[in-house]
Amino acid sequence: MRDTRRHKKENKGVLTGMKIRLHKNRLGELLVLDGFISTHELQQALVVSKHTGKTLGQVLVDDDIVDSTVIRQTLVEQFLLRFMMATLTIFLSFSGMGSIKQARAASIKDVPARVAFQQAAAYAPMGQYPKIFGSAEKESKSLAAFTKWTQMFEHFDAALNTQSGQNTMNQFKSQIEFLRGLPMNKVVSGVNEIVNRIPYINDSDIYGKSDYWASPIEFIQNGGDCEDFAITKYVALRALGIPEERMRILVLQDLQKNVPHAVLVVYTDNGPVLLDNQIKTVTHVDRVSHYKPIFSINRDSWWLHTKPKTNVTVVASSSR
Repeated sequence: MRDTRRHKKENKGVLTGMKIRLHKNRLGELLVLDGFISTHELQQALVVSKHTGKTLGQVLVDDDIVDSTVIRQTLVEQFLLRFMMATLTIFLSFSGMGSIKQARAASIKDVPARVAFQQAAAYAPMGQYPKIFGSAEKESKSLAAFTKWTQMFEHFDAALNTQSGQNTMNQFKSQIEFLRGLPMNKVVSGVNEIVNRIPYINDSDIYGKSDYWASPIEFIQNGGDCEDFAITKYVALRALGIPEERMRILVLQDLQKNVPHAVLVVYTDNGPVLLDNQIKTVTHVDRVSHYKPIFSINRDSWWLHTKPKTNVTVVASSSR
């Protein structure tokens, strides 16, 4: 069996090392960081785990790669790191204490107003907003952690100051102008159908990044992925008079594909609906069962979604 003493680590600053460990807190990642296994051994063990149903730790112990004591110690560290991450996130988002600089909604320029139609229909805000998928929601006005969202508005604003950007947005507005003044359900369906015609392209193929939140102008010109569809629908509906209070970008977990996904939620008079690039038509939230909400956001606030304390019955039928 391999010597279970921890290998000598590189001479790194404490803060740098902690940052790495906070973001790489899976069991296998921690074992690699501490020198107990190599990346190649981790990959092999993960394959065995996938095909046998054994946990990663059990595979490593059974194959005599890592001692069970090390596995237990690392799992304890994993729990503590994840607890620290959760505590830090909640503190930054909700405490508002100390000298932490917070990016509040008021600091985000109302860029969507620049592309709104004059004399657009007035759809009133709602007095109460149903909980998405029956989840418990906690609201915060601090948007400091959501740099991709806030930077998207900056890119959008800058692009609107260029002739190319103005031309792109004017052409797009000409496609949706016929929806002005129609009932909300027709406006929502029309925007969803038009935007879903734009090609789906991975961020890495366009921007060389795994996750980039593109402005509507960038998306219309280049195509994009799920959150780009949702953002452009958000801006288009705002241009047509639907208030931002009735819209949220929703980041969730696709339980069928086991990957993160993003959609637009619109609170209509008949309840919240999903505008989803993976579902052809606008779909009522209660008809979808394979999504687990994580957080939602608009230009005013963001909401953390957690399991309700009591069981909630949801009518569920997949609509793919």
